[in-house]
Amino acid sequence: MSTQTTPRRRAARSLLATGLVTALALTGCSSRDEAQAEGAAAGESLTITDQRGETIALDGPAQKVAFAVMPAPSIFAAVDRSYDRIVGINSSTLKANQGGMFATMFPASASSATIAGNDFMPNIETLLELDPDVVVQWGDNGPGVIDPIESAGFPVVGLEYGTQEDLETWITLFAQIAGKPERGEHLVSWQQAQIEEMRGKVAEKPAERPRAMMLSRTGDAYNTTTGAGYDGFQFDLVGADLVTQDFVSDSGQVNPEQILDWDPEVIFLSGFDEMTPEDVYADPRLASVKAVADKRVYKTPLGGYRWQVPSAESPLMWAWMHHVLYPGQDTAEFRADVKAGFDDLFAYQISDDEIDKVLRTDLNKDSAGYGQFAR
Repeated sequence: MSTQTTPRRRAARSLLATGLVTALALTGCSSRDEAQAEGAAAGESLTITDQRGETIALDGPAQKVAFAVMPAPSIFAAVDRSYDRIVGINSSTLKANQGGMFATMFPASASSATIAGNDFMPNIETLLELDPDVVVQWGDNGPGVIDPIESAGFPVVGLEYGTQEDLETWITLFAQIAGKPERGEHLVSWQQAQIEEMRGKVAEKPAERPRAMMLSRTGDAYNTTTGAGYDGFQFDLVGADLVTQDFVSDSGQVNPEQILDWDPEVIFLSGFDEMTPEDVYADPRLASVKAVADKRVYKTPLGGYRWQVPSAESPLMWAWMHHVLYPGQDTAEFRADVKAGFDDLFAYQISDDEIDKVLRTDLNKDSAGYGQFAR
């Protein structure tokens, strides 16, 4: 374990020590710089231990945060109940922001600067222009995506991905970065309470569970997930047997014959591509798959972020999946939970029309049982 101490932060602390902060203020330093200086002078510095085991020292709660990691900005916004500190994001996050509710809740998110693409390689020139207090990056993708950021003088919080424990750690780390540890505790407690509640609901269901899978498409090729990732936890939690549990593939690609062999009863479609239930129903190669024949194919929701991946909104995803798998429950209560969730997470009063948008009712309207989500 080591402590990151960057030249830029050492210089800032040196300025504080020599009393030059006042001089900088007189010559036009930013209010953010003043706030950082005041926080550091008041002894409000903080240290964070990331998922690499690295200790990161900050002068105080970060006022400007950049995210190379895709799902992270919406989680940070939920912790902060604001987008004000987010200055840079991944290009994939920008696409999700523009296509979903996030830009409605936080208009600035639709035009955020991008600091990385799908390969997560940082754009150092953009980072230098943005001058964030800290950069959030994958901690397990090798030094190539982290070293350039640290070499430019920016502290890096490294993350790992794949489990519910990782998600709860992210929430805790972001709460520390924002200087709001109690808020992080609140959100983690909500997640854990919803897990226990969902387990109780599933325990009351029949022992034979619906067979289900997650499906996406890249070009003409289908792709899926396995039990080794978050879906191994998520599908089990909501009471589904993940038919791809033991599937092994470096690329994630799966051919129609394999899907026929699995014969899932329910198919959830990824939010990372444009494939719709109608596209699946129209594929003659999948016509005899039970989920297709019964029209039980559903596009996953897009709220603050794509609900299928670990996020601050994951409890809402679990509830939605459970309703799809086991139709006939009280969906009025679910819609109320969505409203309460958006209020607590994002300080946003979501309308019924916007809930319909989040739930992709336009794309799912012809799928079996989706009328249950109507107002």
